[in-house]
Amino acid sequence: MAPKSKIPKSNYVALISFILISESIATAAGFTTDLIHRDSPQSPSYDPSFTPTQRLINAVHRSVHRAGLLSRRQRSKPEPQPDLTRGGGEYLMKFAIGTPPVPTIAIADTGSDVVWTQCSPCLHCINQSLPLFSSRASASYARIPCKTPTCDSLRRITTSCSRTRQNCRYLAMYGDGSYTDGILATEKFTFPSSAGTPIVVPDVIFGCGFRNGGVFSGIESGIVGLGGGSASLVTQLGKGKFSYCLVPIEDRIHTSKLNFGGEAEVSGSGAVTTPMVVKKGMETFYYVTMEGISVGNKRIDFGEDERVTVKEGNLIIDSGTTVTMLALPVYEKVMKAVKSVIKLKQIPDPSGILDLCYSSRSRERDFPEITIHFRGADVKWRFENAFVKTSDESVCFAAQAIDFDGFSIFGNLAQANFLVGFDLLKKTVSFKPAQCGGT
Repeated sequence: MAPKSKIPKSNYVALISFILISESIATAAGFTTDLIHRDSPQSPSYDPSFTPTQRLINAVHRSVHRAGLLSRRQRSKPEPQPDLTRGGGEYLMKFAIGTPPVPTIAIADTGSDVVWTQCSPCLHCINQSLPLFSSRASASYARIPCKTPTCDSLRRITTSCSRTRQNCRYLAMYGDGSYTDGILATEKFTFPSSAGTPIVVPDVIFGCGFRNGGVFSGIESGIVGLGGGSASLVTQLGKGKFSYCLVPIEDRIHTSKLNFGGEAEVSGSGAVTTPMVVKKGMETFYYVTMEGISVGNKRIDFGEDERVTVKEGNLIIDSGTTVTMLALPVYEKVMKAVKSVIKLKQIPDPSGILDLCYSSRSRERDFPEITIHFRGADVKWRFENAFVKTSDESVCFAAQAIDFDGFSIFGNLAQANFLVGFDLLKKTVSFKPAQCGGT
């Protein structure tokens, strides 16, 4: 079991305060809520003794683990048994479940679909700081019967009939060994909103987990799946559209924002859009096609080299991975181009995790502009999207190789200070430069 972590009393009070305000039913206008990086001061798991470099190192290590899980998913054929991908969560959501509302913290994950929380009475649960949700104490809790369209239509999880009450039982397993086993039900979810009035969403289908295990920090009560499958929160909200604006990793003041429905629109000056590629059996993930990368004025077009080909859906947009992971042949070409442009002294990474580092105090003019060429959309990285400081005097290229030809991951560093929108109905992903911290 994961070690039990304590939430400071001040944070707990802040968490429950929003549910005491008058509520508003979610409307077509949508809503915006906070997306909290697990290492930010706004997170209950924040450890002030860690330096920014230590937090970055930990995040990169989690990225490597998660990328390995995602890579294995691409190699394997879709199976009827669940094989979701967790591999650590970088962002958390605060909300409440039930009537009366019970405060909850969960991992927000674009790499999974199921919404679930630990429930009492718990037969086997991970230690958590917040009280367990009790279905018996909630007036709005309703079990989903088995042999119903809702129970039978959920993908990527196993459903069955409970022996005693003929309820819809579920089992979701993750690539890192984590799992949740319990009863599928509907419940009222209450989300804090940037507008000030909490948003109530009735009848959310979720997993009430009575047997749960795996790698969790002790802060989280469960997972909110934001993937493209039928059980995800995005799909259940009915508009099939969400967006987020991630603050840079060094921002310790502001929180990132997660938008649903009408509030999720990405449009206007600077917005670009690329088609989403839906792969059968892999609907959870947000695939797009990357056609090339420019380093300075040198463009690397995939397709000019037999080892670097343009494949439909060759890149996943993933908020749960920190650094960008490039397919090995792509990585080698980009690394060569970056080296040819930067004239600084190359040094080993003091943290020992990234491959290409330079002696520098991060003077941006010393580093090239990098542009990612998606199909129909060019995304121009800022300095903080492509490079990170790993010590006071070292700057490293924020990408690593993934040993799987034709498959790459667009990490959350690459998405910082962009409004990134996903439209599941139009099958598009959009990007717009922004100041996500509001300054």
